[in-house]
Amino acid sequence: MLTVTILGNNSAVPAFNRHPTSQVVTQDGTNYLVDCGEGTQIQMIKYKVRRGKISHIFISHLHGDHYYGLIGLLNTFGLLSHLQELHVFAPAPLQEIIELQLKVAETHLPYALHFHTISGNATLVDNEQITIKCFRTDHRIPTYGFTFEEKTRKRKLLIEKVREQEIPVTFYSSLQEGLDYTKPDGTVVYNADITTTPAPGNKYAFCADTRYDERIIEHIRGFDLIYHETTYLDNLQEQAFARFHSTTRQAGTIALKAGVKRLLIGHFSSKYNELEPFLEETKSVFANTSLAMEGQTYEIS
Repeated sequence: MLTVTILGNNSAVPAFNRHPTSQVVTQDGTNYLVDCGEGTQIQMIKYKVRRGKISHIFISHLHGDHYYGLIGLLNTFGLLSHLQELHVFAPAPLQEIIELQLKVAETHLPYALHFHTISGNATLVDNEQITIKCFRTDHRIPTYGFTFEEKTRKRKLLIEKVREQEIPVTFYSSLQEGLDYTKPDGTVVYNADITTTPAPGNKYAFCADTRYDERIIEHIRGFDLIYHETTYLDNLQEQAFARFHSTTRQAGTIALKAGVKRLLIGHFSSKYNELEPFLEETKSVFANTSLAMEGQTYEIS
Protein backbone atom coordinates (compact mmCIF):
# COMPACT_ATOMS: atom_id res chain seq x y z
CA MET A 1 0.00 0.00 0.00
CA LEU A 2 1.16 3.52 -0.83
CA THR A 3 0.12 6.44 1.39
CA VAL A 4 1.10 10.07 2.01
CA THR A 5 0.91 11.79 5.40
CA ILE A 6 0.94 15.59 5.49
CA LEU A 7 3.19 17.12 8.16
CA GLY A 8 3.26 20.69 6.85
CA ASN A 9 0.96 22.38 4.32
CA ASN A 10 1.85 26.07 4.55
CA SER A 11 4.24 28.25 2.59
CA ALA A 12 7.23 30.16 3.94
CA VAL A 13 5.85 31.58 7.20
CA PRO A 14 4.16 29.33 9.80
CA ALA A 15 0.69 30.71 10.49
CA PHE A 16 -2.78 29.70 11.70
CA ASN A 17 -1.31 26.51 13.19
CA ARG A 18 -0.02 25.50 9.76
CA HIS A 19 3.61 24.54 9.21
CA PRO A 20 6.10 24.70 6.31
CA THR A 21 6.18 21.92 3.75
CA SER A 22 6.86 18.35 4.76
CA GLN A 23 5.20 15.03 4.06
CA VAL A 24 5.91 11.32 4.44
CA VAL A 25 5.28 8.82 1.66
CA THR A 26 4.93 5.29 3.05
CA GLN A 27 5.24 2.13 1.00
CA ASP A 28 4.91 -1.22 2.76
CA GLY A 29 6.37 0.06 6.03
CA THR A 30 9.19 2.17 4.59
CA ASN A 31 8.91 5.93 5.11
CA TYR A 32 10.24 8.40 2.55
CA LEU A 33 10.44 11.99 3.81
CA VAL A 34 9.68 14.68 1.23
CA ASP A 35 10.94 18.11 2.29
CA CYS A 36 11.73 18.98 5.88
CA GLY A 37 10.55 22.44 6.80
CA GLU A 38 10.85 23.97 10.25
CA GLY A 39 8.85 21.97 12.80
CA THR A 40 8.94 18.66 10.95
CA GLN A 41 10.25 16.74 13.98
CA ILE A 42 7.48 18.06 16.21
CA GLN A 43 4.90 17.11 13.60
CA MET A 44 6.35 13.60 13.37
CA ILE A 45 5.97 13.16 17.12
CA LYS A 46 2.47 14.65 17.10
CA TYR A 47 1.24 12.39 14.33
CA LYS A 48 3.19 9.30 15.41
CA VAL A 49 5.37 8.98 12.33
CA ARG A 50 8.09 6.43 12.98
CA ARG A 51 11.37 8.25 12.39
CA GLY A 52 13.31 5.00 12.53
CA LYS A 53 11.54 3.82 9.38
CA ILE A 54 12.95 6.71 7.32
CA SER A 55 15.72 5.60 4.97
CA HIS A 56 15.51 8.29 2.28
CA ILE A 57 14.93 12.06 2.42
CA PHE A 58 14.10 14.12 -0.67
CA ILE A 59 14.56 17.90 -0.60
CA SER A 60 12.89 19.68 -3.49
CA HIS A 61 14.88 22.92 -3.31
CA LEU A 62 16.86 25.13 -0.99
CA HIS A 63 14.33 27.70 0.13
CA GLY A 64 14.32 27.53 3.91
CA ASP A 65 10.72 26.48 4.35
CA HIS A 66 11.59 23.21 2.61
CA TYR A 67 14.76 22.18 4.48
CA TYR A 68 15.40 24.25 7.65
CA GLY A 69 14.23 21.32 9.78
CA LEU A 70 16.72 18.88 8.29
CA ILE A 71 19.82 19.50 10.42
CA GLY A 72 17.77 19.09 13.59
CA LEU A 73 16.33 15.81 12.36
CA LEU A 74 19.75 14.44 11.38
CA ASN A 75 21.11 15.41 14.80
CA THR A 76 18.17 13.75 16.55
CA PHE A 77 18.83 10.53 14.64
CA GLY A 78 22.36 10.64 16.03
CA LEU A 79 21.25 11.31 19.61
CA LEU A 80 18.85 8.36 19.37
CA SER A 81 21.70 6.09 18.19
CA HIS A 82 20.11 5.60 14.79
CA LEU A 83 22.30 3.12 12.87
CA GLN A 84 20.46 2.64 9.58
CA GLU A 85 22.04 4.27 6.54
CA LEU A 86 20.31 7.48 5.50
CA HIS A 87 20.19 8.79 1.92
CA VAL A 88 19.52 12.47 1.23
CA PHE A 89 18.66 13.61 -2.30
CA ALA A 90 18.84 17.36 -2.97
CA PRO A 91 20.39 20.10 -5.12
CA ALA A 92 24.17 20.22 -4.71
CA PRO A 93 24.67 23.05 -2.15
CA LEU A 94 22.81 21.17 0.59
CA GLN A 95 25.68 18.79 1.29
CA GLU A 96 28.06 21.69 1.94
CA ILE A 97 25.51 23.37 4.22
CA ILE A 98 24.84 20.26 6.31
CA GLU A 99 28.49 19.26 6.56
CA LEU A 100 29.39 22.78 7.77
CA GLN A 101 26.66 22.65 10.43
CA LEU A 102 27.92 19.28 11.64
CA LYS A 103 31.53 20.47 11.60
CA VAL A 104 31.06 23.64 13.66
CA ALA A 105 29.05 21.66 16.23
CA GLU A 106 31.70 18.90 16.28
CA THR A 107 28.90 16.42 15.65
CA HIS A 108 29.81 12.89 14.63
CA LEU A 109 26.85 10.87 13.43
CA PRO A 110 26.73 7.15 14.36
CA TYR A 111 25.15 6.25 11.04
CA ALA A 112 26.26 6.54 7.42
CA LEU A 113 24.85 9.68 5.77
CA HIS A 114 24.90 9.64 1.97
CA PHE A 115 24.25 12.76 -0.12
CA HIS A 116 22.99 12.39 -3.68
CA THR A 117 23.03 15.45 -5.90
CA ILE A 118 19.99 16.20 -8.03
CA SER A 119 20.93 18.03 -11.20
CA GLY A 120 18.23 17.09 -13.71
CA ASN A 121 15.37 14.73 -14.45
CA ALA A 122 16.50 11.32 -13.20
CA THR A 123 15.67 8.03 -11.52
CA LEU A 124 16.75 8.27 -7.88
CA VAL A 125 15.65 4.93 -6.40
CA ASP A 126 14.77 1.73 -8.21
CA ASN A 127 14.29 -1.48 -6.26
CA GLU A 128 11.89 -4.43 -6.19
CA GLN A 129 9.16 -2.41 -4.48
CA ILE A 130 9.27 1.12 -5.88
CA THR A 131 10.74 3.52 -8.43
CA ILE A 132 11.32 7.14 -7.36
CA LYS A 133 12.15 9.81 -9.94
CA CYS A 134 12.63 13.56 -9.95
CA PHE A 135 11.60 16.20 -12.48
CA ARG A 136 12.35 19.90 -12.80
CA THR A 137 9.68 22.48 -11.97
CA ASP A 138 9.52 26.21 -12.79
CA HIS A 139 10.62 27.98 -9.62
CA ARG A 140 13.01 30.81 -8.80
CA ILE A 141 15.89 28.48 -7.95
CA PRO A 142 16.54 24.87 -9.09
CA THR A 143 13.54 22.88 -7.83
CA TYR A 144 12.39 19.31 -8.34
CA GLY A 145 9.21 17.34 -7.98
CA PHE A 146 9.24 13.64 -7.13
CA THR A 147 7.24 10.66 -8.38
CA PHE A 148 6.69 7.44 -6.45
CA GLU A 149 5.65 4.45 -8.55
CA GLU A 150 5.01 1.07 -6.94
CA LYS A 151 6.18 -1.94 -8.86
CA THR A 152 3.48 -4.36 -10.02
CA ARG A 153 3.14 -6.99 -7.33
CA LYS A 154 3.58 -10.72 -7.88
CA ARG A 155 0.65 -12.92 -8.81
CA LYS A 156 -1.56 -14.04 -5.92
CA LEU A 157 -1.98 -17.76 -5.33
CA LEU A 158 -5.45 -19.28 -5.16
CA ILE A 159 -4.14 -21.46 -2.39
CA GLU A 160 -6.93 -24.05 -2.31
CA LYS A 161 -6.61 -24.66 -6.05
CA VAL A 162 -2.83 -24.85 -5.72
CA ARG A 163 -3.14 -27.51 -3.03
CA GLU A 164 -5.71 -29.45 -5.06
CA GLN A 165 -3.11 -29.73 -7.82
CA GLU A 166 -0.55 -31.02 -5.28
CA ILE A 167 2.01 -28.42 -6.30
CA PRO A 168 5.02 -28.45 -3.96
CA VAL A 169 5.60 -25.41 -1.74
CA THR A 170 9.06 -25.02 -3.28
CA PHE A 171 7.37 -24.02 -6.57
CA TYR A 172 5.10 -21.35 -5.07
CA SER A 173 7.50 -18.49 -5.80
CA SER A 174 7.66 -19.60 -9.44
CA LEU A 175 3.86 -19.52 -9.59
CA GLN A 176 3.94 -15.96 -8.28
CA GLU A 177 6.29 -15.10 -11.12
CA GLY A 178 3.73 -16.45 -13.63
CA LEU A 179 5.20 -19.85 -14.52
CA ASP A 180 3.06 -22.90 -15.30
CA TYR A 181 3.66 -26.11 -13.34
CA THR A 182 4.31 -29.46 -15.01
CA LYS A 183 3.41 -32.51 -12.93
CA PRO A 184 5.59 -35.64 -12.89
CA ASP A 185 3.17 -37.34 -15.29
CA GLY A 186 3.55 -34.49 -17.79
CA THR A 187 0.23 -32.76 -17.05
CA VAL A 188 0.53 -28.98 -17.27
CA VAL A 189 -1.21 -26.85 -14.63
CA TYR A 190 -1.69 -23.46 -16.21
CA ASN A 191 -0.79 -20.49 -14.05
CA ALA A 192 -3.90 -18.52 -14.97
CA ASP A 193 -6.07 -21.26 -13.44
CA ILE A 194 -4.48 -21.11 -9.98
CA THR A 195 -3.39 -17.49 -9.54
CA THR A 196 -4.88 -14.03 -10.00
CA THR A 197 -3.40 -11.12 -11.93
CA PRO A 198 -2.03 -8.49 -9.55
CA ALA A 199 -3.27 -4.94 -9.68
CA PRO A 200 -0.79 -2.44 -11.14
CA GLY A 201 1.28 -0.45 -8.68
CA ASN A 202 -0.04 2.88 -7.46
CA LYS A 203 1.52 6.22 -8.40
CA TYR A 204 1.98 9.45 -6.45
CA ALA A 205 3.59 12.72 -7.49
CA PHE A 206 4.81 15.61 -5.36
CA CYS A 207 4.95 18.55 -7.75
CA ALA A 208 6.91 20.95 -5.50
CA ASP A 209 6.94 24.75 -5.76
CA THR A 210 6.25 25.87 -9.31
CA ARG A 211 4.62 28.34 -11.62
CA TYR A 212 1.87 26.99 -13.86
CA ASP A 213 3.95 24.75 -16.13
CA GLU A 214 2.46 22.21 -18.51
CA ARG A 215 5.88 20.62 -19.02
CA ILE A 216 5.39 18.66 -15.80
CA ILE A 217 2.38 16.85 -17.29
CA GLU A 218 4.54 14.28 -19.07
CA HIS A 219 5.93 13.19 -15.69
CA ILE A 220 2.58 12.78 -13.88
CA ARG A 221 0.15 11.74 -16.61
CA GLY A 222 -2.46 9.27 -15.38
CA PHE A 223 -1.19 9.18 -11.78
CA ASP A 224 -3.48 8.02 -8.99
CA LEU A 225 -2.75 11.08 -6.80
CA ILE A 226 -0.73 14.25 -7.21
CA TYR A 227 0.11 17.04 -4.79
CA HIS A 228 0.29 20.48 -6.42
CA GLU A 229 0.89 23.79 -4.73
CA THR A 230 -1.82 26.46 -4.59
CA THR A 231 -0.05 29.30 -2.85
CA TYR A 232 -2.69 31.85 -3.94
CA LEU A 233 -6.34 32.09 -4.85
CA ASP A 234 -6.93 32.62 -8.54
CA ASN A 235 -7.45 36.40 -8.41
CA LEU A 236 -3.71 36.71 -7.71
CA GLN A 237 -2.41 35.05 -10.87
CA GLU A 238 -0.04 37.93 -11.61
CA GLN A 239 1.45 37.80 -8.12
CA ALA A 240 1.76 34.02 -8.38
CA PHE A 241 3.64 34.31 -11.66
CA ALA A 242 5.98 37.00 -10.32
CA ARG A 243 6.80 34.86 -7.28
CA PHE A 244 7.09 31.57 -9.19
CA HIS A 245 4.01 29.99 -7.62
CA SER A 246 0.60 28.69 -8.72
CA THR A 247 -3.04 29.39 -8.00
CA THR A 248 -6.03 27.17 -7.31
CA ARG A 249 -7.45 26.97 -10.82
CA GLN A 250 -3.98 26.55 -12.30
CA ALA A 251 -3.39 23.46 -10.14
CA GLY A 252 -6.79 22.13 -11.15
CA THR A 253 -5.98 22.67 -14.81
CA ILE A 254 -2.71 20.72 -14.51
CA ALA A 255 -4.57 17.81 -12.85
CA LEU A 256 -7.25 17.88 -15.53
CA LYS A 257 -4.83 17.96 -18.46
CA ALA A 258 -2.66 15.26 -16.90
CA GLY A 259 -5.65 12.95 -16.51
CA VAL A 260 -4.87 12.14 -12.88
CA LYS A 261 -7.41 10.53 -10.57
CA ARG A 262 -7.07 12.78 -7.50
CA LEU A 263 -5.49 16.09 -6.55
CA LEU A 264 -4.16 17.31 -3.20
CA ILE A 265 -3.50 21.03 -2.84
CA GLY A 266 -1.24 22.79 -0.35
CA HIS A 267 1.58 25.31 0.23
CA PHE A 268 -0.98 27.91 1.25
CA SER A 269 0.14 31.51 1.62
CA SER A 270 0.15 32.84 5.17
CA LYS A 271 -2.03 35.72 4.03
CA TYR A 272 -5.01 33.33 4.16
CA ASN A 273 -6.66 32.09 7.33
CA GLU A 274 -9.52 30.13 5.77
CA LEU A 275 -8.74 27.31 3.34
CA GLU A 276 -12.23 26.47 2.12
CA PRO A 277 -12.02 29.02 -0.75
CA PHE A 278 -8.95 27.13 -2.04
CA LEU A 279 -10.95 23.94 -2.23
CA GLU A 280 -13.96 25.59 -3.88
CA GLU A 281 -11.92 27.30 -6.58
CA THR A 282 -9.85 24.23 -7.42
CA LYS A 283 -12.88 21.94 -7.52
CA SER A 284 -14.51 24.26 -10.04
CA VAL A 285 -11.84 22.99 -12.47
CA PHE A 286 -11.02 19.53 -11.09
CA ALA A 287 -13.76 17.99 -8.95
CA ASN A 288 -11.76 15.25 -7.22
CA THR A 289 -9.65 17.66 -5.15
CA SER A 290 -8.85 17.61 -1.44
CA LEU A 291 -7.01 19.97 0.87
CA ALA A 292 -3.69 18.58 2.10
CA MET A 293 -4.50 18.77 5.81
CA GLU A 294 -1.80 18.32 8.42
CA GLY A 295 -1.98 15.02 10.24
CA GLN A 296 -4.10 13.39 7.54
CA THR A 297 -2.94 10.24 5.76
CA TYR A 298 -4.19 9.77 2.21
CA GLU A 299 -4.30 6.31 0.66
CA ILE A 300 -3.17 6.22 -2.95
CA SER A 301 -5.27 3.92 -5.08
